[in-house]
Amino acid sequence: MIKDPILVGKWSLKNRMVKAPIHSDTCWGGKMTEKTYTHYDERTQGGRFGLVVVEHCYIRSDGIASRTQMSISDDSDIEYHKRLVDLIHRNGSTAILQLNHAGCGALRKDTSQDSISASDVSVTCGWPASDPNPERPKPLTVDGIKALEEAYLKAAMRGMKAGYDGIDVHSAHGYLLNQFFSPLTNHRTDMYNGETLAGRIRIHLEIIMGIRQVIGDKPLLALRLGGCDYIKGGSTIDDAVFASLSFEKAGVDLIDISGGLCCFVRPGHPEPGYFGDVSEAVKKKVHIPVLLTGGVKTLSDAEDLLQAQKGDLIGVGRAITADPKWGIELATK
Repeated sequence: MIKDPILVGKWSLKNRMVKAPIHSDTCWGGKMTEKTYTHYDERTQGGRFGLVVVEHCYIRSDGIASRTQMSISDDSDIEYHKRLVDLIHRNGSTAILQLNHAGCGALRKDTSQDSISASDVSVTCGWPASDPNPERPKPLTVDGIKALEEAYLKAAMRGMKAGYDGIDVHSAHGYLLNQFFSPLTNHRTDMYNGETLAGRIRIHLEIIMGIRQVIGDKPLLALRLGGCDYIKGGSTIDDAVFASLSFEKAGVDLIDISGGLCCFVRPGHPEPGYFGDVSEAVKKKVHIPVLLTGGVKTLSDAEDLLQAQKGDLIGVGRAITADPKWGIELATK
């Protein structure tokens, strides 16, 4: 099944393997370096991946996760991205760009910006926070949410100008949109309220519909969802199913399942595809492809997960970061 083509939106992907958007730690000041291009060139040679999701880029300067993160927050970033997407295309893969705002996420580090969030609740991997006096983020006002949504749209348009085949919106790993999704971090009482799932995904739907409107029907639009927190009182698998159905209706072509406030790991679950309980439940309900990433070390792992109907595509991140030749047997060039 790995080598089977698949239609995602209007894009025919040559196989079911995806290079996941893992942080390459090669940028500085938001700009790509020669190490960035080498990193992606080595790992996409031969067009071995049907889809390459370029690592999360901050959409605004107050949304930086780390000093070595990639930027798509300014028009001056477009030329760097154009070189990268041209490289991936020459190597034979479809490429989409992941957009993110860190908020007060647990993975946010090495930054001096004040943090913002859905509410004044700090986030850490493996909730609750170990710090008894954590920094309290500033809750976004409704006007602030509208300004944030506009930043997403501008970033998506920059991605299109750079030549990407689509956009992936990051709402996982305890970052800002995930902070709206989780009831543990969304204590709002307005239209984006944490008391209802409809309120918690309102910002997602507005961003999805806004991006679809500005990029048009052809580009691939994906959303990475931290579908379950695996923490008492947090987001659940049922929440992920409801949200995914809503995102599909709003214009998303691909649901990319990962972890919520537990970040990109699931304690006590080292098995390949450890978010497979979420992806399988979502796959049974939606009519669009579902991507599962997490713990995949070999092509046999990926094949087993596809055969088990845990997802329609399988992503690999840390394994290929460690071994640039991972999956080279899928090369078509």
